[in-house]
Amino acid sequence: MSDCIFCAIAAKDIHGRIVHETEHSLAFLDVNPLAPGHTLVVPKDHYARLDDLPEEISADLWRTVDELVPRVEAAVDADATNVGMNNGPAAGQEVEHVHVHIVPRFEGDGGSPIHAVGGTRPDLSDEELDDIEAAISN
Repeated sequence: MSDCIFCAIAAKDIHGRIVHETEHSLAFLDVNPLAPGHTLVVPKDHYARLDDLPEEISADLWRTVDELVPRVEAAVDADATNVGMNNGPAAGQEVEHVHVHIVPRFEGDGGSPIHAVGGTRPDLSDEELDDIEAAISN
């Protein structure tokens, strides 16, 4: 996609601080990091949402994330990491190209757990939870 910044980085049309590359995935430092070492892992080809990814590309992407988490932590001496993605504009996805964030975390850094991104928590009844369980399971 010609106007996608992540496609331009993957095509090496613009500079990216690339830290890892596979046949299908590319990892580079985020230019607006939440912490030192904040890394993005993207498929090289353009896919807007997670459910757009072919199985082979998805497997490569998550294998790359799995491989990089300990390397990123070690590189910046992090105590832990948050790994996550925004899947669609309603979830806060600003670049409509699948990307996984690896965000190093440090003891006392003032950051929040992943539950903080959800806003107000719903008060769901057992019946509502049962309905959701059934809908996902089928």
